[in-house]
Amino acid sequence: MGTLSNKRVAVLTEEGFEQVELTSPVEALRYAGATVEIISPKSGRIKAWDKTNWGIEVDVDQELSEARADDYDALVLPGGVLNPDKLRQNKEAVAFAASFLEEGKPVAAICHGPQTLIETGMLKGRKLTSYPSLQTDLKNAGAHWVDEEVVVDNGLVTSRRPDDLPAFNKKMIEEIAEGVHSEA
Repeated sequence: MGTLSNKRVAVLTEEGFEQVELTSPVEALRYAGATVEIISPKSGRIKAWDKTNWGIEVDVDQELSEARADDYDALVLPGGVLNPDKLRQNKEAVAFAASFLEEGKPVAAICHGPQTLIETGMLKGRKLTSYPSLQTDLKNAGAHWVDEEVVVDNGLVTSRRPDDLPAFNKKMIEEIAEGVHSEA
């Protein structure tokens, strides 16, 4: 494919990300030619959650404290229950995610991934979806929540669960290929 050969994508995650919600988008992005880096507050390796138990470990390419949003064209936020709950409490992680929204760079968040975005205070008026248990939090943050497989709002791509990954990956790649989205 190679449609994203000039794009660098940051995947911001913590221990306890839902395994397939990281591995599937990363594989799709790499297949499309993107350079993908795993960014985490931790260094070394971090553990996935695989449905009902701990899963694989992945290498962290760069510690969050050293990562600069300016170096990336897009951001991916995998879900899992533990991962976004840790990230949303990390001021550095929230600031990193906020900078992508501020710049109009594509952001793709699946399942519980939008939790980190809630903390940015930048979802007012945005249309998105998530795992159903987050809908009240997202509505309280001013977002328009809908129950759809994949939602795109000016470069922000969201999906509900692992079953949505094919649609999520397709739209994520389209939005990253389009590049920066200016305010509507």
